[in-house]
Amino acid sequence: MKRKISLFIVILMILSSFTSAFAYELNRDKFSDDVDYMKTVIFFVLDNYQYEVNQEDVINGLYDGFFGVLDDYSIYYTPEEYKAMLEYTAGEFCGIGVEITDLNSQVVIVTPMPDSPAIEAGIKSGDVIKTIDGYDITGATSGQATLLIRGKEGTSVKIGIMRGKENLTFDLIRRAIVTNYVEGKILEDNIGYLKVTSFSDNTAELVEKELAAFDKNNVKKIVIDMRNNGGGTLQSAVELLNLFVTEGPVLYVESADGKEEIYESTLKEQKYEIAVLINKGSASATEIFAGAVKYKNEGIIVGTNSYGKGVVQSLIQLINGSGVKFTTAEYFSADKIPVHKIGITPDIIIENEKIDISKYPQFSNEKKPELGNVSLDVLAAEMILEELGYIINPPDGVYDNISFDQIVKFQEDNLLHPYGTIDFATQNALYSALLKHMENTREDLQLKAALDALK
Repeated sequence: MKRKISLFIVILMILSSFTSAFAYELNRDKFSDDVDYMKTVIFFVLDNYQYEVNQEDVINGLYDGFFGVLDDYSIYYTPEEYKAMLEYTAGEFCGIGVEITDLNSQVVIVTPMPDSPAIEAGIKSGDVIKTIDGYDITGATSGQATLLIRGKEGTSVKIGIMRGKENLTFDLIRRAIVTNYVEGKILEDNIGYLKVTSFSDNTAELVEKELAAFDKNNVKKIVIDMRNNGGGTLQSAVELLNLFVTEGPVLYVESADGKEEIYESTLKEQKYEIAVLINKGSASATEIFAGAVKYKNEGIIVGTNSYGKGVVQSLIQLINGSGVKFTTAEYFSADKIPVHKIGITPDIIIENEKIDISKYPQFSNEKKPELGNVSLDVLAAEMILEELGYIINPPDGVYDNISFDQIVKFQEDNLLHPYGTIDFATQNALYSALLKHMENTREDLQLKAALDALK
C-alpha cells in the first residue's frame, strides 16, 4: 500500500510549541486551513505517485521546507544529526578523529587529529573520502559523512580514500575523541598566547587550565587568538568573559517577544592585560566575547572586521529524538551596540600578507616522472624541494640524480614509498608541504601587532 503514512503535520507541532512574535503575527485560522489543505494535497500525491515514498523522508522534507523559509541559521536535525550536534557542542565524540569539509562536491579531510585512529593509520590532509563501510558517499555532505563515520567506541569502520589517483582502504577502530579547542603557549617577553577555535561546553574549563600554567610562569599579558572561530554556545562565551572582563553587563539579549535578558560578569578585578585577534571568520560567540572586551575597554581588539552574526539560536529536542535550531533573539554588546550584519571593528585594523604560490607550476596529475624525464611536473617538484630546504641543483625541469635522491628523501620524510618516482601521492604531498611551509614561514602581522600593543 502506498498510503503507509499516518501523517501528522510537523509544522503545526512546531508552531504550537514555540511562542514567538512571528507565530503571533500569523492568521492562525487561515494558517490552520492552509495546513489542512496541504495535508490533502500530500495524501493525494502519495495515492497517485508512481513510486513508494518513505514516511521519514516526507517528514524530513516538511521540516526542511519550513525551516528553509526562515533565516540562514535555522535548521532541522534528524535524530542522528541532533545527536551529533550535541556531541559537537560537548567537545567529545566517538569516531576516528578527522576534521572534514565539503570541497568541489567531495568530502575532503582537512586534518587528522593528533593521537587519533586516523593519524595512526596514515590518513593525510587532502585525502578524499569515497566510501564508508562500502557505501559510496558521492554527493553526500560532510555532515552526512560524519554520521556514518561516528559510532560506538570499539566498533570498526572501513574508510575508502582517494589520494591523487590512488585508491586506499583503511580499517579503523572508533574510540573516544576529545576535541581540544584551546591551545596555550608562552611567547616572547613572557606574553601568553591562547588559541581558541570554538566555544563548546568545556571551552572555559580548558582555558582555565592554560591560565593556571600561565600563572605558574607569572604571565600577566595574554593574546587571545579567535581568528576563524565561528562561535558556539552563548553560555560558553559568557563563562569565558567571566575569566577576563570585570563585573557588570557584558551582553544584552532581546528575544522575539521583546523581553530583554542581561548577562553579567562576576569577575571582581581584571587579572590580565589582553589583546584579542579576530578576522572575517570570527562570528557569533566570538563576537560576543570581542564585543564585551572592546566596549568595556578592557582589552585591545586586533585584526579585521568580524563576520556579523548577532543573533541567538535555541536548540530544542523533539519527541522523536530529532531537534530544531532556530533564531529566537538578537544580542547587543555591552554598550547595547548591534552586531548583526555589522560585526566588531578592531581597535587596530591590520591585514595579514597573502600567500602567493603563483610562481610554482601546478602538477598535471597526468604523469609520474621518473629519473631522466623532462617536464613541468619535474620543474614544480624541484622548485618545491628547493623552497622546503632540500639540496638540489637550480631547478631546470630535468629529473637528474640529485633531484632523484632528494625526492627519495622527501618520500622517506613523509612516510611515502621511497622509490624516487614522482607519483601522484608524492605530487600531492609536495604541494601540501609547500602550503604548510608558506603558512608557517610568513610573518603573522596581526599577531605581531597584538604583541606590540601589549608591550
